[in-house]
Amino acid sequence: MTATATAVTSVAALALTGPAAHATTPLDYVALGDSYSAGSGVLPVDLTSPLCLRSKANYPKVVASRTGARLTDVTCGAAQTKHFTEAQYPGVAPQIEALRQDTDLVTLTIGGNDNNTFIGAMLACGTAGLLSGGHGSPCKDLYGSSFDDKIDSSTYPALKAALQKVRAKSPNARVAVLGYPWIMPATADPSCFVKMPIASGDVPYLRAIQAHLNAVVARAAGETGATYVDFSRTSEGHDACKPSGTRWIEPLLFGQNVVPVHPNALGESRMAEQTMDTLGLD
Repeated sequence: MTATATAVTSVAALALTGPAAHATTPLDYVALGDSYSAGSGVLPVDLTSPLCLRSKANYPKVVASRTGARLTDVTCGAAQTKHFTEAQYPGVAPQIEALRQDTDLVTLTIGGNDNNTFIGAMLACGTAGLLSGGHGSPCKDLYGSSFDDKIDSSTYPALKAALQKVRAKSPNARVAVLGYPWIMPATADPSCFVKMPIASGDVPYLRAIQAHLNAVVARAAGETGATYVDFSRTSEGHDACKPSGTRWIEPLLFGQNVVPVHPNALGESRMAEQTMDTLGLD
């Protein structure tokens, strides 16, 4: 072989093995879900849909920035499962309209707003806690299993139906359904009452309601071929009672976000990391 031919062959080999030969198409990524996915309260705000209180630093945007995925973010604060197929606000389309046959990745949190579970339980138990001065379990005594009953009778079937619709719209996508990071510690912390005015006996009551909701989310995910992203271990010790810089969830009072009892920027970042770890995207 001549020197010229050798040079041409070498250049061709480099062209085949260089960066262009290994370039991969970015993932087509659609983020659905409620305020925990939207990052409501985390600055800076994404003004493309002001009613949704969507953050430019929410976990979907962190995932997209770290993986190079092409993100379509239709997350929206206060979304319920019904808003996957119904317009939540004027000008805000049903979320699953963002999905396509060739969508590669879908992430979401959903279910916490169905039946007013999160807001209803927090407000009910916060009010009861203030009236009791933080003693006893007034919220549990008053509401008993009512929140859990609605999770089983209404939230679970709605979750499963919503995830089935996601699968139908994007049959080849990897679907990651995130659980909700811990809001309350396992046991009462007296120093936390000023920030989270929940009676000592109602702290484990609220924690159990959240654990039940997460279990139902995991069940619906498993039954529809989705991957459940579990925060039960990784968010332990990062609840709303912990100090700033440690907590992932802001407290009801004296927090740093304009939207209380929601993930802060650290929480959204950690949610992104756990999601990528679970999916093997890191």
